[in-house]
Amino acid sequence: MLKFAAPAKLNLTLEVLGKRPDGFHEIRSVLQAVSLCDTLSFEKSENTIVTCDLPGWSVEASLVTKAVDLLRETAGFSGGVNIRVDKHIPLMSGLGGDSSDAAVVLRGLNELGELGLTRGELVDLAAQLGSDVVFFLYGGTALAEGRGDKITPLPPISPMSVVIVVPGIPREPGKTGRMYAALNPGHYTDGSITSSVIEIIRSSGKFYPRLVFNTFENIAFRDFTLRRVHVEHLLKLGAADVYLAGSGPALFTMFEEEEKARDLFTRCKMQGMEAYLVRTL
Repeated sequence: MLKFAAPAKLNLTLEVLGKRPDGFHEIRSVLQAVSLCDTLSFEKSENTIVTCDLPGWSVEASLVTKAVDLLRETAGFSGGVNIRVDKHIPLMSGLGGDSSDAAVVLRGLNELGELGLTRGELVDLAAQLGSDVVFFLYGGTALAEGRGDKITPLPPISPMSVVIVVPGIPREPGKTGRMYAALNPGHYTDGSITSSVIEIIRSSGKFYPRLVFNTFENIAFRDFTLRRVHVEHLLKLGAADVYLAGSGPALFTMFEEEEKARDLFTRCKMQGMEAYLVRTL
């Protein structure tokens, strides 16, 4: 049996430069893997069975199944496999859980089936599954460009503690696409915010929470179910700054001192919030 961790991600920056001729949006984003992880197990079998005990998780809708099918169609993967998905990353939260799981399927079946696919070949397959999937073949800290599928690894940042909170609001399938569609040219930037952050990371190895930028914050609290009250609640509990994770609805705040992060996490849990205390990877 093979077992792999599938980490969540945060967008430390997320700039949208404009809409592309193919209908996608051109982005520049600094992505950071964190220690909140799903776990996927692989074992050879006569048939292919994918299981997950998390309520609301759908094998038909998941990229896990699509990744298996893609490897059958393009890479000669044959035979059966039992895949167990132990979910810890909340569904449809902006943290990239399904994309991370799909990347692990590509890696896991490449090893289990002895397919011999190179990193470059896996990247090409990952891009067919979704824009975020490519990043999870790299992990760590990285620059995402194009529609999010062009990845350049960056030096690791100094370890930071992160408190992630998922507000108790309905999760919306297809929300990311609707958020991109809701952007207007006034929300577009030229990529220089991300360039400045990269320069700081490369010169100092540090990331400062005040540098977080996410253009979706322009619309997330206005046109969607997330509200400013969710941010204000965290600020009252002691968060210095609160940011939207990807397309949300997850929110996060970052600390250099783990003790401060743990204190906020404890207060969030005492309030009955869905909260996670994690570290950057």
